[in-house]
Amino acid sequence: DLLPQQKKEMVILDIYVPEVRVDLMYAGNNNIYGERLYDSKLAFLRRGTAEKLRKAQEEFALQGYTLKIWDAYRPPEVQFKLWQAMPDARFVINPHQGYSLHSRGVALDVTLLDKNGNELLMPTGFDNFTTLADRDYKDIEETEAANARLLEEIMAKHGFRSIFYEWWHFIDQE
Repeated sequence: DLLPQQKKEMVILDIYVPEVRVDLMYAGNNNIYGERLYDSKLAFLRRGTAEKLRKAQEEFALQGYTLKIWDAYRPPEVQFKLWQAMPDARFVINPHQGYSLHSRGVALDVTLLDKNGNELLMPTGFDNFTTLADRDYKDIEETEAANARLLEEIMAKHGFRSIFYEWWHFIDQE
């Protein structure tokens, strides 16, 4: 087991959990802000969170799936830019009131890939701030709902909790 201080050390996710696929949405222009926000395409998480993610990925792999990471550690200055683009606390934590859990290295945004590397059908794409992205699943097709439930079930089993408004967002319960 990791010592408490080791759990808080930041690690490069695709080195620590090489089985996942990293595609940081904020390292490109296709995001809510409309421009590149990250200088690097490396994803970082706290070691303890990455360890939980490794266990979740192992279980997904048994079913033929791979986690795709859209966001992990987020620098505080990026949080301010996201708040400018979407000043709604249901979706973006107000950086004027405290740090996002992304900025602490314990939150991440993910989806699932099939064995051919294709994204599974999910309720929406990334950064969709409509009711289609929430977890009630009444307004989407059953395939998308079942895939999102599978993602949530396995992530929760390995120590992550979710939020209602974003099916892709998970937080390490530490």
